[in-house]
Amino acid sequence: MASSAKKTSQMQIDENLKKVYQEMLDDEIPDRFRDLLAQLRQQDRAKQEDDSIK
Repeated sequence: MASSAKKTSQMQIDENLKKVYQEMLDDEIPDRFRDLLAQLRQQDRAKQEDDSIK
């Protein structure tokens, strides 16, 4: 009986973790992070252009 309760608890934990993870994946990236990513991409492009000129 104890192993059955343990399996049920593990299944509930698994389901909750999957649910939280999926919710996290569904969330949009905050604007601040989008802005930072855009800045990094711009810097990366500028560096690549600078390297190709040399």
